[in-house]
Amino acid sequence: MDNVSIVRIFILTGLNETNNYRVALFTFTLLYYCMILFFNLTIIMIIILDKNLHEPMYILLCSFCINGLYGTAGFYPKFIFDLLSSSHVISYEACLLQAFVMYSSACSDLSILAVMAYDRYLAICRPLHYRSFMTKRRVCQMVCFSWITPLCIFSINVVLTSRLRLCSTNMKKILCVNWIIVKLACPNTNTFLNNIFAYFTIFLYVSHGFFVIWTYMHLIQTSVRSKDDRVKFMQTCVPHLASLSTFVSIIIIDFMSMRFGSTDLPQSLQNFISIEFLLNLFFTIYYDICVKVCVFT
Repeated sequence: MDNVSIVRIFILTGLNETNNYRVALFTFTLLYYCMILFFNLTIIMIIILDKNLHEPMYILLCSFCINGLYGTAGFYPKFIFDLLSSSHVISYEACLLQAFVMYSSACSDLSILAVMAYDRYLAICRPLHYRSFMTKRRVCQMVCFSWITPLCIFSINVVLTSRLRLCSTNMKKILCVNWIIVKLACPNTNTFLNNIFAYFTIFLYVSHGFFVIWTYMHLIQTSVRSKDDRVKFMQTCVPHLASLSTFVSIIIIDFMSMRFGSTDLPQSLQNFISIEFLLNLFFTIYYDICVKVCVFT
């Protein structure tokens, strides 16, 4: 244990197979990131400047877009730089920061989507109680909860990970992942607390998913009763449901591949699984556009 050197950098070996199509990948990634910035910033500015949109659904949507900018900022600038660089390294501190940003953003997304589902549940299933409950103050409290809870949880995760003594610097990923850092710990290192806290986090956010399923069961039951409710459901809930379903499916695939996936998988497939949940931002953009169309029609 005393002979193990302190790790100060990680080598992201996941990018080693991108040499043959690096220019094309750089062009596509840069274009995609610009689209994310443009659409999310546009929606944020529209909601901020138009006082008619200072309603719970649009405040939550604005928070969703801001979180999208926060999460993508933790990955795309570094990834774009690595595509132009011959050495794919990241410092220990920057790696922990990237892991913190990526996972706190993903869990904030899930929390905000759960609050959105509850907002739609009240609007469609309990319309008489909607205004009295979904006040601006309460919406702000929900938004703060959606942000502060993941930030606190993953701050603890990072602290637990930072105490580990690592025996390897090779990370077979294109980005830093907290669980992968834990797996680089020396064989005799105690990772019990990391595992316990990781499963607690999984349980907490899986419960978010079950809550959303519960709200949508009631939404669907209510929406089939009248034409107006069906139209409202199609306009505001179907894009949300598509984004949520894609997000949860991708997170589950990514989690299963990291925890139980085979190490013999081709590196290109591992890269695709790693970056796949980031591509969910496409569905965030799709959701934003759908809501924007509903606003102006």
